[in-house]
Amino acid sequence: MNAIRLKKGFSIRIAGAPGRQLHLLDTPHHVGMIPEHIPFIKPRLLVEEGDPVAVGTPLFEDKRNTRIRFLSPGGGQVTRIAFGPRRIIREIMITLDKNEPYEAFDVPTVEQLDEMPRQALVDNLLNGGMWPFFKALPFMDLADPDTVPPAIIVRLGDDEPFGPDPVVYLKDREDQFSLGIDLLNKLCDRVVINLTGDEAAVSSLPDPSVIHRFTGCYPSGNPSVQLYRIRTGPEQNRSWFIDGQDVILLGDYFRTGRYPVQRIMTVGGSLAPAAVHVSTRTGVPLRHLCSHGPAGKPAARYITGGVFTGFAGSPDSFMGFYQNALNLVDDGDREEFFGFIRPGALKPSYSTAFLSAFHRKPFPMDCGQHGEVRACVNCGTCATICPVDILPQFTMKCLVADEVEEALAHGLLDCAECGLCTYACPSKIQLRDVFRSAKAQYYKEIA
Repeated sequence: MNAIRLKKGFSIRIAGAPGRQLHLLDTPHHVGMIPEHIPFIKPRLLVEEGDPVAVGTPLFEDKRNTRIRFLSPGGGQVTRIAFGPRRIIREIMITLDKNEPYEAFDVPTVEQLDEMPRQALVDNLLNGGMWPFFKALPFMDLADPDTVPPAIIVRLGDDEPFGPDPVVYLKDREDQFSLGIDLLNKLCDRVVINLTGDEAAVSSLPDPSVIHRFTGCYPSGNPSVQLYRIRTGPEQNRSWFIDGQDVILLGDYFRTGRYPVQRIMTVGGSLAPAAVHVSTRTGVPLRHLCSHGPAGKPAARYITGGVFTGFAGSPDSFMGFYQNALNLVDDGDREEFFGFIRPGALKPSYSTAFLSAFHRKPFPMDCGQHGEVRACVNCGTCATICPVDILPQFTMKCLVADEVEEALAHGLLDCAECGLCTYACPSKIQLRDVFRSAKAQYYKEIA
């Protein structure tokens, strides 16, 4: 096992880290899918309101490649399809039956997998709705099933507040994880397991795999950052990655012949009634995960995914396809009396100008910007904190001047979209949004 320590970055001390105790939630009355949170996809609906569906029934497909389909996370009836501007599919809600029907998939036995050609395995994964778990770097789009990647990165653990702990979701599921790794070894010649955090999970990992253990500052669990640290040539920039929990789902799929919907998720944040891991299912309503914030506290913002890179939701929305964490954070939408002269003893910040720099305990974080957007002052803070060594301030100015080639030379495609530059910027410039939009636009032009 190779140990890699990330020195550049920043780990903010946020209150509400989930403990490792696992709580089993009851089955919700309904589940949902949120297609608009899936990057780059152009969904085409395959169902209508009122249609009966089983677990594993296709709900929509990607117009760019109709073999890639997203399946129903529940068995019952499609009761609502919500559209946004320009007919963007925002939400598909399914009311569950008491006895949920399941679609049965024809999967090979473990013995047959040893002799199965790669293309047959790819076709089986596409048919079973498992292919969307594979994403390709550097744009983080769905992987192309017609290509062979130089490597597949298995991401075990995410140090962004607050993702599921691999020690929790690997427990008693080592066999499914090992089977999933065997499947990945059939898709490409190099499978790399990147472990972030506690070394206790190492005992659950298969021996033959290449394992790197990342420690240090956030975002050591980001797949783009990990690839930046372990790649040996430019050809590896097109590597794929998959989350460790999704590898377990691959093993579940080939063991049962059913589309797997069980998930281990976290509920955390300073306003969470209980910061814990929960055993639930794909597309669970946020209200079911955490019905309300604690009484007498400020209004909570529901964030699905990490605090830096997640999506704002509401109690009536659902957990996204790629999100396994719910963070409840103070909305921060209020004025602070004499805030401009306060010493900031309880304000988390990258800057050492606040007294909070001497505070070593976790902070109750809020979503307020604590200042307005101003012009870039060339302070270099974003370059100091950037974990992939690009120069965010110059890259941003190149994009504003429409000098895309120069922005690429500064390392735009290496951007991990971790959000640290936005968090640390004293001018409150949304650098992550600028870079993410620029990468997406460039990707659409070259695709």
